[in-house]
Amino acid sequence: MYFQHIYDKSLAQASYFIGCQKAGVAAVIDAKRDVDTYIEIAKQNNMKITHILETHIHADFLAGSRELAALAGAKLYLSDEGGPGWEYEFEHEGLKDGDVMMVGNLKLEVMHTPGHTPESISFLLTDTPASPEPVMFFTGDFVFVGDIGRPDLLEKAAGMKGTQDIGAHQMYNSINRFSNLPDHVQVWPGHGAGSACGKALGAVPSSTVGYEKVRNWAFRFNDDEPGFVRFLLEDQPEPPKYFAMMKKLNKVDRPLLTEVPKLNKLSHQELTDALAKGVKLIDARLKTAFATGYIPGSINIQGNNAFATWAGWFLEYDEPFILLAPEDQLNDLTRKLMRIGLDNIMGYIPSVDAFVEHGGKLDTVNVIDIDTFKSVILEPNIQIVDLRGATEYKSGHINGADHVFVGTLPKNLDKISRDKKVVVLCQGGDRATIGYSLLASAGFKNLMNFSGSMNEWLNTGNPVVS
Repeated sequence: MYFQHIYDKSLAQASYFIGCQKAGVAAVIDAKRDVDTYIEIAKQNNMKITHILETHIHADFLAGSRELAALAGAKLYLSDEGGPGWEYEFEHEGLKDGDVMMVGNLKLEVMHTPGHTPESISFLLTDTPASPEPVMFFTGDFVFVGDIGRPDLLEKAAGMKGTQDIGAHQMYNSINRFSNLPDHVQVWPGHGAGSACGKALGAVPSSTVGYEKVRNWAFRFNDDEPGFVRFLLEDQPEPPKYFAMMKKLNKVDRPLLTEVPKLNKLSHQELTDALAKGVKLIDARLKTAFATGYIPGSINIQGNNAFATWAGWFLEYDEPFILLAPEDQLNDLTRKLMRIGLDNIMGYIPSVDAFVEHGGKLDTVNVIDIDTFKSVILEPNIQIVDLRGATEYKSGHINGADHVFVGTLPKNLDKISRDKKVVVLCQGGDRATIGYSLLASAGFKNLMNFSGSMNEWLNTGNPVVS
């Protein structure tokens, strides 16, 4: 058996390449959209991809299953569980609980594991030449390392009212079924630490059934289903806005994108014309570079592992946008964006240089240190805005700070004063710079960015309230 774990740090998303070396065939589970990765793995190992599987209709990324099927000539094997309204709307081989597929000598058994979503399935793998016992369990968003999938996304992100309680009870039953698997079976989940599909995912890539039964909180509610449901639903992080679009695009017959797009470099005139029409400019430079000089109206989303997630909060799928990023970073950023379906990139500029050379004037971020912050917050005409998530804010915040989660800031501008001085902060400074740029682009003037944010506040022994 050949096995490879492919991990996208930007979305904390795992996919899997499983091959039978004797037969020269392979399966891919939960493919990301830039599928050249799997084509190359198959080529290097002299294998043909014949089976493409998904654990469920994903909310947090745009699956590349159909792109991979088109390029590899493989069949799609997808869940037919979940009932009315949960059917994939394109051609595929339907899978039900108990179905068995053979990929060469590898046996994949389908287990219906609803809870995260009604149609969710997992795959139990047996390497038949080696042993009749199963060895791996691919759980998607069902069981993670140290956590389980959240059942509230359909309600909170996709607007499907009344689904989270049903999903939580389904998850309880699925967990009990999971407990009956042999302890030695390896657990390979769909996500790791940093994913918004759970609240306490572990950082290691895999686990075992036995280990999860010992350490995973979900297995501590043996005969307490109400307690399990209550704990599962409380304190879940805010689901990114783009999740609703992923649910739609992963279900319907959409246009395919079978290669990574090449971006056009825009002239200064093209940039000027686009900005005049209200096209958003996403500045992907480090927050420190952005602070020293940025094109007015641009939004700073650093090109790190969180880039796609934040872009999904602030960009609409039907609007074009422009990237400001160096050329050696474009391929990486384009891949991150296409993984959540943000393909409508008008072009890019590599720096602010051309803007300045043509007489443009840059703005700067009013960054303040902790001593200035302590002085400013004593003033009467001041508003402190904490941009962290609700759970972070509740766990401890600066006395008097208002809470507006940065992801929802554009829709909550009425909560920010235009008459007072406004100081923004978060946990480590990244979200504060995003928030500052959003407010500046919306016309707010008296802004300050406490760059040290809560980390520096706490590390220097200052008080918080909860």
